Amino acid sequence: MSKKRIFSGIKPSGDLHIGNYIGAISQWVPMQDEYEAVFCVVDYHAITVMQKPELLRRRIIEIAKIYLAFGIDPKKATIFQQSTMTEHTELAWILNCTAARMSDMNKMTQFKDKAGENQENVSVGLFDYPVLMAADIILYNTEIVPVGDDQLQHVELARDLARRFNHHFEQTFVVPQALIRKEGARIMALDNPEKKMSKSAESEAGYIALLDSPEKAAKKIMKATTDSGAEVVYNVEQKPGIANLLTIYSSLTGETIASLEKKYAGMNYGPFKKDLAEVVKNFLISFQEKYNQISDEEVRRVLDEGAAKVRPMAQEVLARAKKVLGM
Repeated sequence: MSKKRIFSGIKPSGDLHIGNYIGAISQWVPMQDEYEAVFCVVDYHAITVMQKPELLRRRIIEIAKIYLAFGIDPKKATIFQQSTMTEHTELAWILNCTAARMSDMNKMTQFKDKAGENQENVSVGLFDYPVLMAADIILYNTEIVPVGDDQLQHVELARDLARRFNHHFEQTFVVPQALIRKEGARIMALDNPEKKMSKSAESEAGYIALLDSPEKAAKKIMKATTDSGAEVVYNVEQKPGIANLLTIYSSLTGETIASLEKKYAGMNYGPFKKDLAEVVKNFLISFQEKYNQISDEEVRRVLDEGAAKVRPMAQEVLARAKKVLGM
């Protein structure tokens, strides 16, 4: 029995942080055994806002290296760079013209968040990138898309576009499904637990970058915003700061939140944060040791071999779409 195919990717803009690891990459590692896994560095998505070429070039390699350091195995999964595959942008244009509607795009909450008050002056790409994301997914006959809950809307759009195209023409695309992790799906900012941890945040205090020095990361945990009272209990509504730190602690150690609450019962926030700082520090030391052993040349080879592996699949799906359009 053939395995179901999953697809996911991360864009090379900003510094990847522990929220990216907990919400996405940590799920991918066991999934590569259960599914036929396709993982991408989605660099076309990064250029929806201006990037410095040298920095973008470095971050493409950096993200792929992070995939490998956390245990994504090129013998089990496929890793490639989006922009080396012209089929992504071709299919996005086809979807733009045949299935996507302005009403779909106007509902996309992430555009409003990213553009803010400046919606008239941002790039068309920033407005339209969910269609490219849909093309990324559809191009590989993807059945499962592992995402954080903030990306669910984009997978729903991919489903809508695939169904709409199939209805207008003929059965052409596989309709994907989202797979959301229940705990740790959304890690919040350390300095504002009401907001998601973001690699594009203005303040470094809000996130722990995977390439932060372990000592710097530990200090960020000690300075993290907590809540009134002193009990270490999980309550997102009343104690969002401590709830977020408990989620991070649980995700990095495998200890349940209930067992952590029991462990720190009767204590104040100090010992809890001190222990978590040590957990984060050790996590980064272990990860960075593996990261630093991987060469840029090895990463480039993995990306090129991955593209060669999935290119026939992408070409076949794109050819099928063109054929039903009469091209």
